[in-house]
Amino acid sequence: MQEAILELPDTFVASYIVLTRQMIALGPILGEPHTKAFGDGLFVLRRKGAEGIARVFHCTLVGRRIVMLHSFVKKTSKTPMQELKIAESRLKEIKHANS
Repeated sequence: MQEAILELPDTFVASYIVLTRQMIALGPILGEPHTKAFGDGLFVLRRKGAEGIARVFHCTLVGRRIVMLHSFVKKTSKTPMQELKIAESRLKEIKHANS
């Protein structure tokens, strides 16, 4: 997942690093406008930049471990279903591996 984050435009990577440090210090759910629940343990980190809007889906595991599942730059106002399905699939993999 780290490689996918680094493929985002630089302004998103910089703000991603700042927010993930806050998540480590304060807990994984920062609240809106930074994070939003998508249900069933799936959350999204929300970023805006000069290049547009980026999203990073993540989940938390026992022990407050934060797992980044999928990142992308939005091109429409709604989260594309394909991007959501990728994140949900990875969430299922993580849950299965840790059960």
